Amino acid sequence: MTKPAITIGVFDSGVGGLTVLRELAARIPHANYLYFGDTARLPYGSKSAETVARYAVGAAHFLHQQGADLLVIACNTATALALPQIRAALPIPVEGVIEPGADAAAAASSAQQVVVVATQATVASHAYRRELEARGCAAHEKACPLLVPLVEEGWTDHNVTRQVAQIYLDEAFAGAFAAADVLLLGCTHYPLLRPLLRSITPKSVTIVDSAESTAKAVAAHLAQSANCPPQPAPAHQQEAALQAAERAPSPLLQFYATDSAEKFKALGSRFLGYAIAHVEHVDLKE
Repeated sequence: MTKPAITIGVFDSGVGGLTVLRELAARIPHANYLYFGDTARLPYGSKSAETVARYAVGAAHFLHQQGADLLVIACNTATALALPQIRAALPIPVEGVIEPGADAAAAASSAQQVVVVATQATVASHAYRRELEARGCAAHEKACPLLVPLVEEGWTDHNVTRQVAQIYLDEAFAGAFAAADVLLLGCTHYPLLRPLLRSITPKSVTIVDSAESTAKAVAAHLAQSANCPPQPAPAHQQEAALQAAERAPSPLLQFYATDSAEKFKALGSRFLGYAIAHVEHVDLKE
């Protein structure tokens, strides 16, 4: 008898978490995926910790009710402010994006100095700094508030974006952190800027993507618990895996959003790299 595929729920306040979904689908292509974007209530960064926890727990319950066997919090703000509450609220494993990113950055740093670029809300939480310091690394957290709107505008290889990113990196790799040898991307929008960032970052600096690190951590967890094959899909199969999932019947790859489904499809396609055929609008009751 064939064992049914595991269903992985992915939660974010918007579309940025689709970069995590993309990495998950590439590494665990035989799983089913449910993606929930709380687009009607973003940004979470301007909300209190209590409000973020209430929103995130509600979304987590929704994904569990839809059949999620494991939940990935693909939102840095929700991970930083509400991960313990989400884990306490659900009877299934819950993975955030911060611990895997910190693990990968600490492992990659010989100098034990890491520069973290993230949104203002994530930097203000100091979640990455705490996790990196716990792993023996000094961390310089740099808020880059202009990068998210530039990514959402589609300017991932624009001269303006390059200039803005260069200013942020020059400020981040300064003073005591001039010798930092790891750049940790602490926002799920930033993987779309990775080629640009690679071109303006010294070759001696390793770029660590928290979305990729999270997918690796989930794949390792599932391999250990024998819920899925232990080997990730080869990189060249990434597009095929995602597109096959989109063509297959629900719930292989199902999208939910609390705001306009059309807006989600239009913006989300930039993060996935192909058109999203269907998004179900949901209205979570407080």
